This record gives sequence, structure tokens and C-alpha cells, in this order.
Amino acid sequence: MRTTVSWQADGPATTLRRAPLDRRDLRPDDIAVRVDYCGVCHTDLHAVQAGDDGRSRQPLVPGHEFTGVVAETGSEVTGFAVGDPVAVGNIVDSCGTCAMCRAGQENFCHAFPTLTYGGVDRHDGSTTQGGYSREYVVRAGFAYPLPSGLDPAAAAPLLCAGITVWEPLHALGVGPGTRVAVAGLGGLGHLAVKIAVALGAETSVVSRSPDKADDAHRLGAHEVLVSTDPEQMAAARDRFDVVIDTIAAPHDLGPYLRLVAMDGTLSHLGHLGPISLETTDLLIGRKKLSSAGSGGRPATAAMLAFCAEHDITADIELLPSARVNEALDRLRRNDVRYRFVLDMSDLD
Repeated sequence: MRTTVSWQADGPATTLRRAPLDRRDLRPDDIAVRVDYCGVCHTDLHAVQAGDDGRSRQPLVPGHEFTGVVAETGSEVTGFAVGDPVAVGNIVDSCGTCAMCRAGQENFCHAFPTLTYGGVDRHDGSTTQGGYSREYVVRAGFAYPLPSGLDPAAAAPLLCAGITVWEPLHALGVGPGTRVAVAGLGGLGHLAVKIAVALGAETSVVSRSPDKADDAHRLGAHEVLVSTDPEQMAAARDRFDVVIDTIAAPHDLGPYLRLVAMDGTLSHLGHLGPISLETTDLLIGRKKLSSAGSGGRPATAAMLAFCAEHDITADIELLPSARVNEALDRLRRNDVRYRFVLDMSDLD
């Protein structure tokens, strides 16, 4: 075993404490990554509060979007060398043999992908622990070269929020001539705007308040629709080929489906849970409701290359990792624009 330092939670609703963490010895196809920057995701907050499945995991080390450098390589690794900059996301293994894995959609692995934390290691059955630590050991095939030119701190959220919005935008063929609306301007939404604009789409933001109009335009949006203004919403009916819904709280999908053009799609990403809707909101205009989650290895690599080409990273607030509990508390209150990233160097 190899020992590193991490931020751990001992149960639901607790604060994280600095503690040692054992990592496995490298297998032949593993690399050890010195974690330099780790993004703070709403999933981390939910996991700390109650665990992904409603039960606490003790201990829990969150973090599933991080960048760093290769510290050591396994005996069979050829694609990485010590010192290479790398990025790791929320999936660190899959069965590799099911139809989804063979199609490069490891995120939909029929045997369930191994998550970066709270997952089950396919070899020894241990529970995976995440990137709020100074080192992570990962199968080399699930690490990605970090393109030169991308700021490693601001690139970290691309491995979760970035790939989550890239997947539907790419799958739905967004490009020049496409009209896209992004509902919600948070960690997911602000990257959806940047990527949609870079893809060449006419991009609008739908927000409950006009207060984010300046930010939306700075990010490249052509227009802001205020969802609480009935006249604006009525005027935009049947207008958008794709609506990317990143709103994290439960909400009525009807107003957003009514924005979708004939044969268009509402991609629902923000709130994972039961929904209800009127069938007529789909029927009138042959509209489609879809969703997406994370991305497979080919899509993640393509997303990173695209973001490097177009100089796209997250808008972040960088904090020393010792302020992790402050970051989680502020995230709970939605007091961030648009993503916290932890600098893990203070764990040395």
C-alpha cells in the first residue's frame, strides 16, 4: 500500500478532516497521479451530506474532477511518463466488454462503471476514494493527457461539468445554424453556453432573474430570456432546436418544453430524480425529452481537445484545500460563480 493525505468525511453532514489515506500499490496498467487541482461538484456535497444512495460511507473522500501530473507508472503503461500533465474524471474503470463499453460509452457500462469515489474496485472489491487527496491511483486508460494551453486549475471541472454538457450537445448535432437555449447558469450551464457558442450555435440563456444578463453575454450568449416573464417565454415558444436544462432543483419541465421547436429536444441534465410532465407538451411539435450523464473515453478526449482548441475552461474560484468545508458550505448556499476548485498543494 502507498499512503497519501486526504480530506475525509466520517459520516453524513459532517465536516471534512485532514487524514492519511491508503492507496493501492500500482497494478501493471495503473498510473499514480499527484493531484494538483480538484473541482468541487454538487455531487460531492450530496455525498458528504448523506451518501449517493442515502447511506453514509465511512470514511468518504469526495472529488471526481481533477488534474495533476503522473508521479509513477505501472510496468505495462506506455501512454504516459512521469511528469506528464493529466486529467481524471468521474469514471475510473468499466467492464470493457459490454456493448456500451465496446461503443466507447463506458459511462453507460452494463456492469456499471467504477466511479472515482464511492465505487467498487473491480479487482479487489474495495470502495474507491476520490480526488480530495494528494495522490490518486488510476487505471491508465481512464486518465487523459491534459492538452497544453489549458490552465490545469480551470480545466479540472471540464472532467465532470464539461463532459456532462458536451455529450448531449455533440450527440444532438449542435453546430452552425442550430438554436440552443441553456436553462440555468451555474457550473453546468456556464460551460454549456461556452461550448455551444464555440460549436457555432445561436445561444440563449434562460434564467429566473435578469441579474445574470451581463454574465451570460460575457460568456458569449446572444440573448437572455427571463423565465418568470410570461411575455418573454410566450414570444420564444417553439423557437429552439435544443434546450439544455441544467437546473439542479426539481421543477416543471413544461415551460422549457414549450421553448423547443418542432422535432427539437429538451436535454434534462441538472436534476436527477422523478419528473412529471404533460404528454401534450411533447405531442405538440413532436418534441423529444432526453438526458445524458458524463461521457465515455472517446468523448472525453474529444471534449478536452475541443476545449483546448477554443480556449474553454471553467470560471472558477480557487481555494487552498484547507478551506474545503468553506467551499462545501458556500456551494450549499449557491454562493459561487461558477465552480470551486481546490489547490491540493497544501497537503504536502
